[in-house]
Amino acid sequence: MEIWLNPACSKCRSAVEILDEEGAHYTVRRYLDDPPTAGDLRDVLTRLGLEPWDITRTQEAEAGELGLKDWERTDAARERWIAALAAHPRLIQRPIITADDGSALVGRSEDAVREAVSRTGGEAS
Repeated sequence: MEIWLNPACSKCRSAVEILDEEGAHYTVRRYLDDPPTAGDLRDVLTRLGLEPWDITRTQEAEAGELGLKDWERTDAARERWIAALAAHPRLIQRPIITADDGSALVGRSEDAVREAVSRTGGEAS
Protein backbone atom coordinates (compact mmCIF):
# COMPACT_ATOMS: atom_id res chain seq x y z
CA MET A 1 0.00 0.00 0.00
CA GLU A 2 1.16 3.49 -0.76
CA ILE A 3 -0.18 6.81 0.49
CA TRP A 4 0.31 10.04 -1.43
CA LEU A 5 0.37 12.83 1.10
CA ASN A 6 1.33 16.33 2.04
CA PRO A 7 2.64 16.26 5.63
CA ALA A 8 1.19 19.74 6.23
CA CYS A 9 -2.33 18.38 5.59
CA SER A 10 -4.38 17.38 8.63
CA LYS A 11 -6.37 14.78 6.63
CA CYS A 12 -3.09 13.19 5.56
CA ARG A 13 -1.76 13.10 9.11
CA SER A 14 -5.04 11.56 10.30
CA ALA A 15 -4.84 8.91 7.57
CA VAL A 16 -1.29 7.97 8.63
CA GLU A 17 -2.44 7.70 12.26
CA ILE A 18 -5.21 5.30 11.23
CA LEU A 19 -2.84 3.23 9.08
CA ASP A 20 -0.45 3.01 12.03
CA GLU A 21 -3.28 2.07 14.43
CA GLU A 22 -4.36 -0.69 12.03
CA GLY A 23 -0.80 -2.01 11.75
CA ALA A 24 -0.84 -1.48 8.00
CA HIS A 25 2.37 -1.71 6.03
CA TYR A 26 2.67 1.20 3.63
CA THR A 27 5.07 3.51 1.90
CA VAL A 28 4.75 7.27 1.86
CA ARG A 29 4.98 9.39 -1.25
CA ARG A 30 5.28 13.08 -0.48
CA TYR A 31 3.77 14.02 -3.78
CA LEU A 32 4.83 17.68 -3.59
CA ASP A 33 8.48 16.57 -3.30
CA ASP A 34 8.09 13.59 -5.65
CA PRO A 35 5.35 14.65 -8.07
CA PRO A 36 3.51 11.94 -9.98
CA THR A 37 4.07 11.78 -13.71
CA ALA A 38 1.20 11.87 -16.16
CA GLY A 39 1.55 8.08 -16.36
CA ASP A 40 1.35 7.75 -12.56
CA LEU A 41 -1.78 9.89 -12.60
CA ARG A 42 -3.41 7.85 -15.37
CA ASP A 43 -2.70 4.68 -13.38
CA VAL A 44 -4.09 6.02 -10.12
CA LEU A 45 -7.16 7.45 -11.88
CA THR A 46 -7.87 4.01 -13.35
CA ARG A 47 -7.46 2.47 -9.90
CA LEU A 48 -9.72 5.12 -8.38
CA GLY A 49 -12.31 4.81 -11.14
CA LEU A 50 -12.34 8.61 -11.35
CA GLU A 51 -11.53 11.35 -13.82
CA PRO A 52 -8.78 13.94 -13.24
CA TRP A 53 -11.27 16.72 -12.44
CA ASP A 54 -12.67 14.48 -9.68
CA ILE A 55 -9.35 14.62 -7.80
CA THR A 56 -8.55 18.27 -8.49
CA ARG A 57 -8.48 20.77 -5.64
CA THR A 58 -10.30 23.50 -7.51
CA GLN A 59 -10.20 25.92 -4.55
CA GLU A 60 -6.41 26.24 -4.72
CA ALA A 61 -5.01 29.54 -6.00
CA GLU A 62 -3.22 27.69 -8.80
CA ALA A 63 -6.56 26.35 -10.03
CA GLY A 64 -7.85 29.89 -10.30
CA GLU A 65 -4.71 31.03 -12.09
CA LEU A 66 -5.13 28.22 -14.62
CA GLY A 67 -8.84 28.92 -15.02
CA LEU A 68 -9.76 25.30 -14.25
CA LYS A 69 -13.37 26.12 -13.45
CA ASP A 70 -13.85 26.92 -17.14
CA TRP A 71 -12.15 23.79 -18.49
CA GLU A 72 -14.29 21.17 -20.18
CA ARG A 73 -14.79 17.94 -18.30
CA THR A 74 -14.80 15.63 -21.29
CA ASP A 75 -12.77 12.74 -22.65
CA ALA A 76 -11.20 15.16 -25.10
CA ALA A 77 -10.00 17.39 -22.24
CA ARG A 78 -8.81 14.55 -20.00
CA GLU A 79 -5.13 14.76 -20.96
CA ARG A 80 -5.11 18.53 -20.42
CA TRP A 81 -6.31 17.96 -16.84
CA ILE A 82 -3.73 15.21 -16.26
CA ALA A 83 -0.95 17.45 -17.57
CA ALA A 84 -2.09 20.24 -15.22
CA LEU A 85 -2.06 17.90 -12.21
CA ALA A 86 1.41 16.62 -13.13
CA ALA A 87 2.70 20.18 -13.51
CA HIS A 88 0.91 21.48 -10.40
CA PRO A 89 0.80 18.62 -7.86
CA ARG A 90 -0.64 20.92 -5.17
CA LEU A 91 -3.91 20.59 -7.12
CA ILE A 92 -4.15 16.84 -6.41
CA GLN A 93 -6.71 15.83 -3.80
CA ARG A 94 -5.12 14.15 -0.81
CA PRO A 95 -4.44 11.71 0.58
CA ILE A 96 -4.63 9.07 -2.11
CA ILE A 97 -4.11 5.51 -0.92
CA THR A 98 -3.33 2.70 -3.35
CA ALA A 99 -4.32 -0.68 -1.94
CA ASP A 100 -2.60 -3.96 -2.64
CA ASP A 101 -5.69 -5.33 -4.41
CA GLY A 102 -5.09 -2.87 -7.27
CA SER A 103 -7.70 -0.34 -6.18
CA ALA A 104 -7.21 3.14 -4.76
CA LEU A 105 -9.17 5.53 -2.57
CA VAL A 106 -9.11 9.18 -1.68
CA GLY A 107 -8.65 8.82 2.07
CA ARG A 108 -10.32 12.00 3.30
CA SER A 109 -12.46 10.15 5.85
CA GLU A 110 -11.65 7.61 8.53
CA ASP A 111 -13.99 5.13 6.82
CA ALA A 112 -12.17 5.49 3.49
CA VAL A 113 -8.77 4.88 5.11
CA ARG A 114 -10.09 1.80 6.93
CA GLU A 115 -11.58 0.58 3.64
CA ALA A 116 -8.13 0.86 2.02
CA VAL A 117 -6.66 -1.23 4.86
CA SER A 118 -9.36 -3.88 4.42
CA ARG A 119 -8.66 -4.03 0.67
CA THR A 120 -5.03 -4.70 1.48
CA GLY A 121 -5.84 -7.38 3.97
CA GLY A 122 -4.75 -5.35 6.98
CA GLU A 123 -1.44 -6.20 8.54
CA ALA A 124 1.15 -7.80 6.28
CA SER A 125 3.27 -10.67 7.48
